Amino acid sequence: MHQNHTITVPRTAHYSTIGAAGAHTRYFWIVCHGYGQLAQNFIRPFQAIAAEDTFILAPEGLSRFYWGGFTGEPAASWMTREGRLHEIADYSNYLTTLYDLFLGSMPADVRIILLGFSQGCATQMRWAMRTFPSFHHLIFWAGSIPEDLDYRPRLGYFSDKALHFVYGDQDQFITPERVAQQRELIRASGLQLQEHTFEGKHTVEEEPLRRIAGLIRGEI
Repeated sequence: MHQNHTITVPRTAHYSTIGAAGAHTRYFWIVCHGYGQLAQNFIRPFQAIAAEDTFILAPEGLSRFYWGGFTGEPAASWMTREGRLHEIADYSNYLTTLYDLFLGSMPADVRIILLGFSQGCATQMRWAMRTFPSFHHLIFWAGSIPEDLDYRPRLGYFSDKALHFVYGDQDQFITPERVAQQRELIRASGLQLQEHTFEGKHTVEEEPLRRIAGLIRGEI
């Protein structure tokens, strides 16, 4: 009978950026793509909020594959149900490494914004619930929080943070039923979530992104 094993090895990870991190940075965005995307493509709409005082970091999922078969374009994923706990641990360590790498060069009062799109929503929340990084805003764009996590013991951690749920009114995945489920899950978890809708589908659109960034800038 065969046996399965695991081993931890060094590996190369990919990420894309807009802007530069430094003493001038006031806004630090960490944006996680959805299933079947690459960071270099996902980050493009974020050029709409590029500014001298803004640094945008787009990590890429550690698992690459061909979208649509061997002749498809390369794409990436954050995790699957196979070996999921190891994949969650791996990408959490990866995100923490990137977070620490750049945060040290920024001012202590930099505003930190975490954004996840689709599959990236669960990625951001699982990372937050695993390592509890400091941040100010967490944006779930066209995705939902994981249902298998217990948030109530950690409500103190989220009490001084703003959580946002953003989705398009023509999103084929975020149906009214899914929105209702998300609201109920948030309510039952004791979290507070601000909803933002826009005219569009299952994508990150530049105009609503500008609006969210404007709301965040208006805090200071």
